Amino acid sequence: MTVARSVGDVLAEHVQFEVECIDRMYLNVYVPHLQFAAGLLGYVQRQLGLPVASTAPLAKITEAFSAAVHRFAKVNRVPWVNFAKGQRKDDVMHEHLGQFAAQEGVLFVGRAQEKTNLFRTEKRRDTHGDSYPWIVKTTGVVNQFYFYCLDADFGPFFLKFCSYFPYNAKLCINGNEWAKRQAAKAEIGFEPLDNGFATVSDPVALQAICDGLGPDQIDALLRKWLARLPHPFSAEDRAAGYRYELSVLQAEFSLTQMLDKPLSGRVFFEQVIRDNLDIGRPDQVSLIFDRRLMRRGPRATPGRFRTRVITSGVTPSLHVDYKHTTIKQYHKEGKALRTETTINDTRDFGIGKRLTNLPALREIGYTANRRLLGVQQLSHDPIAGTDALATITEAVTTPTGARIPGLRFADQRTHALLSALLIFRCHLHGFTNKDLRTYTAELRGLDPSTVTAGQITYDLRRLKTRALITRIEGTHRYLVTDHGLDTAKFLTCVQDHVLRCGLAELACAPTDSGVLRSAATAYRKAMENLTTAA
Repeated sequence: MTVARSVGDVLAEHVQFEVECIDRMYLNVYVPHLQFAAGLLGYVQRQLGLPVASTAPLAKITEAFSAAVHRFAKVNRVPWVNFAKGQRKDDVMHEHLGQFAAQEGVLFVGRAQEKTNLFRTEKRRDTHGDSYPWIVKTTGVVNQFYFYCLDADFGPFFLKFCSYFPYNAKLCINGNEWAKRQAAKAEIGFEPLDNGFATVSDPVALQAICDGLGPDQIDALLRKWLARLPHPFSAEDRAAGYRYELSVLQAEFSLTQMLDKPLSGRVFFEQVIRDNLDIGRPDQVSLIFDRRLMRRGPRATPGRFRTRVITSGVTPSLHVDYKHTTIKQYHKEGKALRTETTINDTRDFGIGKRLTNLPALREIGYTANRRLLGVQQLSHDPIAGTDALATITEAVTTPTGARIPGLRFADQRTHALLSALLIFRCHLHGFTNKDLRTYTAELRGLDPSTVTAGQITYDLRRLKTRALITRIEGTHRYLVTDHGLDTAKFLTCVQDHVLRCGLAELACAPTDSGVLRSAATAYRKAMENLTTAA
């Protein structure tokens, strides 16, 4: 019976180094007192000195803020971009970033119309039929100003302001970019891997840097750029307590594990997908997030519990959902296994949204990544299997530098050698060069006299280098090893009973019966129907 191992256990044998880091963070930037109608009324009455409960007086502030943004771009010669519908803003950012020479500054200012929450004034009537203004919270499509910037500590980021009161904003940063710049300052050698690290000279020091990113650094970034960019609130407003605060809208926590065999990583991850399609079951999700799930009743846990395999191009990714939180796992750039937990609602875990809760959220994200690797099971180690197959079929270089060619799978000469090992295992006193020449020649349909002793010596060297046979000390006789017997049995059976039978069935006429032939025909017709429909 096959004993399954956890993905974490298998990875421990193949990971060169790993890094846990806050990845992308999307934060709300808001003035707490102005998120409800009563707070807005207090601002109008106390700060503006107006007795009316209306948003109309705020129009002048909106116009002044918009004018300040345009003036800032013009005076500082910052490019202005009016985003088109459906245009990818990150693509525009990368285009401007490639042309930006300074260490930090504003790359460009963008404008887009987006739907957002805001306040409006509507007329209501009292019991006497007289009308009066009333402030209500609603939604509307308004201008949003994007400031795409480059910071010396955080790298590329953007700060987006709503042009309407209460001028809420969004801040988007990437923790991996922050870590790269701190590692460079600490003179830690590394090669970047998209938003990660391909190589690093001191993984322990790098991890300490990643652990150092917290609320203080993020808040300092906001304050630094609020002082440089146009601000919708005056100095008097800020002195009166109308200051921006930060809360977590979305946070990604990543674990990047760099594999020692990059080319085998895809094989490994595809096996992970095949063996863990049920990882989204409630009992499994409960283990990953260490949360009790209620399936029925008034306190039932909301959300769908599911596993999704999504393919973008040729790169598949595994997704596990819990409420508003998703764990994504994929093979990153052919080199690493990436596991990342994205928390879209902190209250899924009974934690508040304020930025001060970031350490608690990070603990949940990192723990979920590790628990997923512990819950996931593998029927075998695909990287070890890939290495074992390569050892048999590919050339091997000995410690002395000699190159020994491989045993090509499905090659007639190789198949004869492997078949011979099954027979010679029964020879208690081993076999000789002549024994091997005679038997393999018959299997290949050749006259043994046409096969030279040198050719068999060449074959013996190929078998011995791969530990399929061993030489009896002081003789010219050889014994088949346990590894040789197991390998020969498996490979000959695969060729005789799987490849030959399967290819023979596929080569027959489409009208012939057969399980494989029927399945192949059904698959081809389904693809043709799908293509036609598309």
